[in-house]
Amino acid sequence: MRPTQVPRADACPEGGVRLSEGLVNAAMGLRVGAVQLVNCGDQPYELEGYPEIELLDRANAPVRGVSVGHGAAGITSSPTGAEAPPGKVTLRPGQAAEVLLVWRNLLTEPDVPAAEAWGLLVTPRPGAPRLELRVKQSVDLGNTGKLGIGAWGATGR
Repeated sequence: MRPTQVPRADACPEGGVRLSEGLVNAAMGLRVGAVQLVNCGDQPYELEGYPEIELLDRANAPVRGVSVGHGAAGITSSPTGAEAPPGKVTLRPGQAAEVLLVWRNLLTEPDVPAAEAWGLLVTPRPGAPRLELRVKQSVDLGNTGKLGIGAWGATGR
């Protein structure tokens, strides 16, 4: 996979990478969004497989009752890009990779409250520091309780 070159910013967090929010495509309740990881360090950064992701509400508390799975199965049968098989991605300094998030904003159970996240805690790879990303567009799951994530891959898939 060929990562995208991204201009470097001044401060780089511990671990040598930073997160940014990508665009969210929303159609008829199906949402597909991207989280970009940029190597802002001075050494290559290797990713393989899936990150660990936890959702946070407006008050920065964990969103309860949400299962995070690999791919979009159980959310949609339409191709989203999150179905791509995992592979190894090596980011040189300044390069970026992304992970796709897939969810539906549906209210199907009248007695189950809707879940909405305004932050993500992301562990890019095992043993790496956890990174927090506050998002401008919420992850508005309704009461489906499901978030699908893709494997790390090239940006702009």
